[in-house]
Amino acid sequence: MTHILAIDQGTTSTRAIAFDAGLRPVATSQREFAQHFPAPGWVEHEPEDLWSTVLATVREVLARTGVVPAAIGITNQRETTVLWDRETGQPIHRAIVWQDRRTADLCETLRADGFGPMMTERTGLLLDPYFSATKVKWILDHVPGARDRAKAGKLAFGTVDSFLIWRLTGGRVHATDATNAARTMLYDIGQNRWDAEICAALDIPMEVLPEVRDSSDDFGMTEPGLFGTAIPICGVAGDQQAATVGQACFTPGMMKSTYGTGCFALLNTGAERVASSNRMLTTIAYRLRGQTTYALEGSIFIAGAVVQWLRDGLKIINTAAETQVLAEAADVAQGVVLVPAFTGLGAPYWKPECRGAVFGLTRNSGPAEMARAALESVGYQTRDLLEAMRADWQGSAQKTGGGVLRVDGGMTASAFAMQFLADVTQAPVDRPVITETTALGAAYLAGLQRDICPEPAEFAKGWALDRRFEPGMPQGEADAKYTRWRRAVDATMAF
Repeated sequence: MTHILAIDQGTTSTRAIAFDAGLRPVATSQREFAQHFPAPGWVEHEPEDLWSTVLATVREVLARTGVVPAAIGITNQRETTVLWDRETGQPIHRAIVWQDRRTADLCETLRADGFGPMMTERTGLLLDPYFSATKVKWILDHVPGARDRAKAGKLAFGTVDSFLIWRLTGGRVHATDATNAARTMLYDIGQNRWDAEICAALDIPMEVLPEVRDSSDDFGMTEPGLFGTAIPICGVAGDQQAATVGQACFTPGMMKSTYGTGCFALLNTGAERVASSNRMLTTIAYRLRGQTTYALEGSIFIAGAVVQWLRDGLKIINTAAETQVLAEAADVAQGVVLVPAFTGLGAPYWKPECRGAVFGLTRNSGPAEMARAALESVGYQTRDLLEAMRADWQGSAQKTGGGVLRVDGGMTASAFAMQFLADVTQAPVDRPVITETTALGAAYLAGLQRDICPEPAEFAKGWALDRRFEPGMPQGEADAKYTRWRRAVDATMAF
């Protein structure tokens, strides 16, 4: 039997999934790990937790299958920043997570100094704490002696994929792929190289940067002692780009939206790099055989995390599945609106200083109304993204694509959330048979490099629909609800 192993290192948990040669999942293992919030708006992970959960889940899957995989593909939470000692492999600080907002003031200073337009033109990103660049600077500024060690070539920087590759290969490979590099705000996506001027502006020594490779490429062999034998690492992509691949969004104009901790919508723009006029991001969708495919992306910081908040913060549910029952029982007439800006507002607002708010509470508001508002907030935020992306795309030279939104991720299990998404966006929502498309994309990229998987056009033929959610709400009602949402967002930003 030929298996491909996908490592899916996410924001709240790590999964390992074994796929057979037909890319059907045959075994899976998942481990959650601790989240650390040392100050308001700060989010950190222990890098050793990421590593230990990778080892545990991979070993569990290998034990269940009894098969040595032909290749490993890695997909990861993006932008999360790790710096480690090249000699010992030990991190010099906790990983600063993509949600972290501690560098908001630094971003404002850089913006005031006029760096914003240059950074956006080269990286496709907006100057924001979300991305890795200012996180790297923060660690170098706050860990004694770190910058001198970096200049001396003694430290390595990486997004989570790079850190895992380093550990898996016993420190022999310090590399990333183009999709992860594109999320650091240090990488020129047009020239496909690290940008020396941006690094200089942030006082980040280029000696810390990894080599950038294609998404389907040779990333070295695992240490034989880790899994009993050496296994080639052959595919790497940031989680949202991996999901784009897994959803087979290979045609310009195709769109996907992934609902995990956050929500991330990508629209494939092909070889054309489309500059956004609506505060979307221009990014790399994937790079295969040296050819770059670009995308427009909108990022929502809180999607599935709002359900975790209902469970862990408010303690009004015990499991995510309970939200659907509560939402269906809610008093719709109350019209409670939740703006879940717990770690700031992402696209298209980009307000890192914002915090969450609830509107329309009455004496009769309770858990059911909060659950409904939480699920509806994901639909509203997605419409924010789609309206902005479609406006940018209509200004592009290419206008293919049918307006269908392909969805994936854990939250798509909620039929209520997906139906409301179709209703409020007034667009068909397609949920595939395999909703863990992030891991699927990583497995496909690894299999492509090993000649196990077919070329993209052939792979796309295997995409299978589980259910299509058609809009059932009248356009006028959807627009009225969305207008109310926008008023709530305006009030939140004003506060």
